[in-house]
Amino acid sequence: MNKKEILEIRKQFTPANCAITRICGCYVNHEKEKICQSKQAFLSMPEEEAFKYFDIFKHTLSGTLGKNMINMEFSLDSEMQGGPQEFLMKLRESELKDDMLVEEFYDKIIEHFRYGENYYIVLIYAAYDVPGKSTDGLEMDDASDTVFKHILCSICPVNLTKAALFYNPETNLMEDRVRDWIVEMPMNGFLFPAFNDRATDVHNMLYYSKNPEELQPELIDQVFGAGIPVTAKSQKEIFDAVVAETLGEECEYEVVRNLHDNLYEMMEEHKEAPEPLELSKMDVKKLLEKSGAPEEKMQDFEKEFDTVAGERTTLLASNVVNVKKFSVETPDIVIKVNPERADLIETMEIEGRKCLVIAIDDHVEVNGVSVKI
Repeated sequence: MNKKEILEIRKQFTPANCAITRICGCYVNHEKEKICQSKQAFLSMPEEEAFKYFDIFKHTLSGTLGKNMINMEFSLDSEMQGGPQEFLMKLRESELKDDMLVEEFYDKIIEHFRYGENYYIVLIYAAYDVPGKSTDGLEMDDASDTVFKHILCSICPVNLTKAALFYNPETNLMEDRVRDWIVEMPMNGFLFPAFNDRATDVHNMLYYSKNPEELQPELIDQVFGAGIPVTAKSQKEIFDAVVAETLGEECEYEVVRNLHDNLYEMMEEHKEAPEPLELSKMDVKKLLEKSGAPEEKMQDFEKEFDTVAGERTTLLASNVVNVKKFSVETPDIVIKVNPERADLIETMEIEGRKCLVIAIDDHVEVNGVSVKI
């Protein structure tokens, strides 16, 4: 799914567009015990309560695509009879009216979700009547030819409010406030099936993780049967390792700075695209060559890439470069520069010493004080 398709589903979480027909919930304590369960028609829910759930569902489809929201493809084994994908298909087709299936789903989550505190599993079924689009991109509600039937699951932490005093108008006194268990915004969740090319794609799903470094690999493997995605941090580490292994001792400052500048330029050109910018093995190779990597160092690049990253690994540009930051560090000094002006720092040999030289204008501050140079 791309950003536009995710936004289209998010827009359904309003009273005017709501396509949700059923909602189920299960409150689980820190000992993995089911404390309470609920199920009801969503449209029969009080309006104020429904708005709070809309916020939860929107958060389950939020964050950065490729970091917090990850497109995952089911493995061939998971699509076999009796596999995880078939179970999710049955759950969706039941429209959450089969209590046994819903109970089994809760059991799977509870068994494989690693969290030591209380949490709330929310599961909804919705049928979105997808409007057609004209050649100029305008929606035509009367031209719908497909219905996107899907389930969305949100796993929310439940925490006790902080101890505090409050004013009680009945007694005209400051008193100890009663502490309540509050359902917070989701930490994990998923949409099944995926909404690709504005249509149902049962071979894929969209997975959400509030913390991109805590993807719950056991949950992904056992409940969904999908391949464990490479986290954003790991992608950055892989990219850095590929660059370091390829350039070796020839890893010069100018090459790395050019690498950052070229990546920044690529992302600027791609920023209006709905899909995140992906870098394949050959994309990284071309990027290094363009940035000034010595030709002799590129001869073994593909072998180095396969060893560090894997032959079919693709990296997201947004995960391997921070376009908002450019820094140079030594054991005693950290220099932070506007990413658009990385050219202000150069390397130079002065009186036999290798130095970083920073070009300055008329305005310089030291600890907030303007100084004259």
